[in-house]
Amino acid sequence: MALGDGPDDEALDAAWGDFCDRLKAAGRQSFKDFNATSGAQRADAFRFLTQNLGQAFDLALETRDPRYPSIHAFCTPTRKLGGDCADFTYQQAWIDGESAYRITGTRGTARFFNITVQGARPVGPHVLHEPFGDVPEANVFGHQLNIEPDGTFALYIGGPERGPNWLPTTSASRKLFIRQGFDNWDERPGQLRIERVDMDSPKPVPTAARMVEAMGWAGEFVTGLMTSWPEFPFTSGGVDSEHPNTFPATDATAADAKRGRTAANMYWELGPDDALIVEFDAHEGLWMITNMGVFFTSMDFLYRPVSYTPSRASVDGDGKVRLVLAHDDPGVHNWVDTQGFERGNLTYRHMLDGELAVLSTRLVTRTELDDALPPDTKRVNASERTQQLWERFNGVRARFPL
Repeated sequence: MALGDGPDDEALDAAWGDFCDRLKAAGRQSFKDFNATSGAQRADAFRFLTQNLGQAFDLALETRDPRYPSIHAFCTPTRKLGGDCADFTYQQAWIDGESAYRITGTRGTARFFNITVQGARPVGPHVLHEPFGDVPEANVFGHQLNIEPDGTFALYIGGPERGPNWLPTTSASRKLFIRQGFDNWDERPGQLRIERVDMDSPKPVPTAARMVEAMGWAGEFVTGLMTSWPEFPFTSGGVDSEHPNTFPATDATAADAKRGRTAANMYWELGPDDALIVEFDAHEGLWMITNMGVFFTSMDFLYRPVSYTPSRASVDGDGKVRLVLAHDDPGVHNWVDTQGFERGNLTYRHMLDGELAVLSTRLVTRTELDDALPPDTKRVNASERTQQLWERFNGVRARFPL
C-alpha cells in the first residue's frame, strides 16, 4: 500500500506538509532583530520553539476533546511559554459550557492556589496567539475552597450549583487555567485530576478529519509563538524596549484582581562587565521575581538562581531587598543569574495581598558593585552557593514529576 491508496491520504499528506512548512518558517523567526546574535541566545530561540513543539499536539489533539478532559502541564523546567514565572506551576484543561466536570485531589501547601474558568477569546490584533487571550469568567482561590481534614477536596465546574466548591460556566467557556505559586522550597503542589461527571463511553479514536484539524491548530500554534514573542509584550503588554534596565510604574487592574496578581516587566541589557542592582522595600504579601530570556520564558530555574520570593531573599538592614543581575557570581546572596545572556526580561509579580513594591534600578560596573551595596549585604562563599543551589534543585523537583 502507498500514498493515495486510502481515501484520506491526500488530505492528511497536505495537512502534514503545511505543518512542516509552518514549522520551518517559525524557525526563521529565531533570527529576528529583538534577539541578540550570540550563539547562546540564537540557540535559546530554537529551544523555545522545540520545547513548545513538544506540546503542540498535546494541546491540539491529545487533550483537546472537552468531553474527555485531562489536566495538561503547560509549563515545566523543560517547557516554557508566555512569560512563565519560575515559582509557579501552570496547568490547563479544555472544557465546554455544556458539560459538568469534577476536579478532585489535594490542596497541597502552595501559598497561592487558583483555578479559573476561561471564556471566549476576543477578536482583534492585540490578542495573543492560542491558547492565550481568554477572558476569565469565574475563579476560586485556595482559601475559598472547603478542604477536608486530610487535605483533599472536590471542585465541580459547570452544571447545577453545588455550594462553595463550584464554578459556573457559560456557553463561551472553553478551558480551565490552574496556577499554584510557591514561596518556601518545602511547599508542595496539590495533585489534581479531572473528569466529566456523566462520562459513559470510551474516548473516540481520532478520525482523519480530526487529525487534519489538529495539524492546522498545531501549525498556527508554532507560527504564533515565534511571531508573537518577544514583540507582543513590547507592543501590547506595557514593556518598554526603548528604556532598558528600568521598571515601568504598575497599578493593579480589575483584570489583575480576577487573576489574583499584578505584574511589572523590565527589559534589560547588560554588557560583559555590567551589574544591575534592583531594589525595593521588603513588603507584606507574596511577591516573585523571575529572570527571563528574550522570548519571555523563564531561565533555568532548576539549576540556576534566577528567581526569588520573600522567604528566599535576604533583606538589608535598611529594610530593602537588593537583587544583583550579573553574568557571573558576585558573591552576594541575592544574585540573579543571567546565564550569560546580554539581553533579557525581569518580571516582578505581586499576589495582591499588601501594597505593590516600587522598584528602582542602578546600572554599575562590576568593580563598582561592592561600593554600591550596603556594608551589611548578605554574602555567600562557594560552599554556601552550592548549598543554595541544592536547595533550589530539590525544591523545584518536588513541584514537578522529575
